[in-house]
Amino acid sequence: MSKTSKTDWERLAKMSDQEVDTSDIPELGEDFFRRAELRVPVKQAVTIRLDADVLEWFKEQGAGYQTRINQLLRQYMQAHQG
Repeated sequence: MSKTSKTDWERLAKMSDQEVDTSDIPELGEDFFRRAELRVPVKQAVTIRLDADVLEWFKEQGAGYQTRINQLLRQYMQAHQG
């Protein structure tokens, strides 16, 4: 079962930052930032077999190709959870 967003993304993309209504979002004060903690996901080195042309395409996109592959896998995972 796929989840459908009710957000009009096209209209939102055309809006400037000033046009976005944030009145229902509380401001984050000094206390929030004092208590905030940075949490970076733990990376694990793995061996994975990819089709040569797929890997070559990602490498041609430049530095950070492994991060982009991870981002795509995360998006796929999140789309298929729950």
